[in-house]
Amino acid sequence: MSEPKLSFSKVFWPSFLAVIIASGIAMFFFFIVLGGIIGSFSDFGPEPLAISDNAILQMKLDGEIQDNGNSTFDPASFSVNETMSLSSLIYGLEKAKKDNKIKGLFIDIGEVQCGFSSALALREAIADFQKSGKFVTAYFSGEMISQKEYYIGSVAKETYAFPSSAFQLNGIGGEMMFFKSLLDKLEIEVEIVRGSNNDFKSAVEPFFRTNMSDSSRVQSERLLHSIWDDMCAEMASSRRLSLVDFNTIADSMKVTSTQDALQYKLLDALKYRDEVMSDLMTKMKVTKEDELSFYNFEEYASTSFLDNQIIIQSQKANVAVIVAEGDVVREGEGLAADKICGLFQKVRNNPSIKTVVFRINSPGGSALASEEIWREVALTNKVKKVIVSMGDVAASGGYYIATPADRIFAESTTITGSIGVFGMIPYTGKMFENKLGITFDRVGTNSHSVLSLNKKLSPEELARVQGEVDLIYDQFLTRVSDGRKLSKERVMQIARGRVWTGKDALSIGLVDEIGSLQDAINYAVKTVELTDPKIIYYPLIKEDKFAFLIDLINEEAEESEMKINSTGLPAELVSYYNEIKKIENRMGIQMRLPFDIKFD
Repeated sequence: MSEPKLSFSKVFWPSFLAVIIASGIAMFFFFIVLGGIIGSFSDFGPEPLAISDNAILQMKLDGEIQDNGNSTFDPASFSVNETMSLSSLIYGLEKAKKDNKIKGLFIDIGEVQCGFSSALALREAIADFQKSGKFVTAYFSGEMISQKEYYIGSVAKETYAFPSSAFQLNGIGGEMMFFKSLLDKLEIEVEIVRGSNNDFKSAVEPFFRTNMSDSSRVQSERLLHSIWDDMCAEMASSRRLSLVDFNTIADSMKVTSTQDALQYKLLDALKYRDEVMSDLMTKMKVTKEDELSFYNFEEYASTSFLDNQIIIQSQKANVAVIVAEGDVVREGEGLAADKICGLFQKVRNNPSIKTVVFRINSPGGSALASEEIWREVALTNKVKKVIVSMGDVAASGGYYIATPADRIFAESTTITGSIGVFGMIPYTGKMFENKLGITFDRVGTNSHSVLSLNKKLSPEELARVQGEVDLIYDQFLTRVSDGRKLSKERVMQIARGRVWTGKDALSIGLVDEIGSLQDAINYAVKTVELTDPKIIYYPLIKEDKFAFLIDLINEEAEESEMKINSTGLPAELVSYYNEIKKIENRMGIQMRLPFDIKFD
């Protein structure tokens, strides 16, 4: 008698379900245990700062710096992706300047990602720390020393670099990509609708041109020259070189390595890390490297800033700083109107808050979302003075939301203005028909019932869209005219979608002062005559217990193995993917910077 045969389904499915159930139970207990571990930190979190005497703060500048630093947990790699907070870095330097236990600052500069205004703010904070009499040593340890990294580190009185690193000093420039020829081959047409006279609004040029227009070239060259002139002047001054000599070095591309940089006195010496440590040992009067008392600056700064904010949150704060960063959108990630409007309503209705500083770092975005935020800023400024501080960029919608403020501060390199509006309407009907053999037909109750990307707009429909764009542009002009106390005719002259640096914007009346976020805060405090300012930052600074725990795990893991990008994709491909994701938010009429900027 043959043995009974079991079907595949009778064996596989029970086994499969058993594995799923077992895995679920295992995950359940894992998170219970993990929750218990996290809970153990709930009362005290990271240990309080315990710094020994004669400590050296070690600032590792390697990664992204944003106004809003954050830690996000990546479950795929079980790691925390962190961006440094400019506010906490500057706060940390200010605190360290007055901390008697801190004797100096060692800046280890790798690959820094930030805008020029953020680099300027950090550079100025380091210079201010140095004025206290404490030493600052900068060490360029990356494979390539970029101009931005050198700009930040050159303010140190002692600057060293790894002997075989490459060195970039050839001025700043930009490259634009144009898609018209590609669209022509695909038989995709794009209707471009810009506000009347918005010839500087060049964000849409890649879709109907194959090169830059004269107006786009003029504004881009002026922008780059203005930023470069400021950077050159400061770097040359720090190295005690004439501005002419410094620019000659850049023009002739005489520096491509650290050996060249040393020859032209851009560095004090080329040293390996152990040699830099030996210098620090001599400075601190110790004989062994392990006798050097290093303390992680990022931890010092973030913990100090967190402690300060936790204390302020338990008290009655009287100054609110609202930090807004990213593309202007209705909701979601970035500078989301629903979140920013909620914060303004909160501080406006809080009787203890006497003044508001609005920190903006945005290239603009949705026109509707910009108007929503404008309204809340205007309502708040009627009852409490709103002072704006502009970061790397406050353009188009990012400038629109600043216009109701009582006073506007910008850095000299802040990308400012771009007062203009545009819309893009693609037509894909020919592509579907000629490339894919797909056709469309329509029915409707009225003449314009069907508005589709597969149907070209009629002249009447296009005229209506142009009218809507012009209406929003006229409203933009009015907002600037009213907020800046300029005639509308004058605003029309300096608008047209043109981008200005903060320095140029000051000369034409778009901003009131050149200064940092701290300068804006100091002005706000002085304006309302506060003797004991208690400054609270929004969004609220909170301790992330889970991220703290994973950080501890990562610190152990870093000692034994190298980390790999969890996606496994090339960085450039990831960058293009992120740009495509941004396009998904570009619905409706836009108030957006004429071009996308990548701060290398």
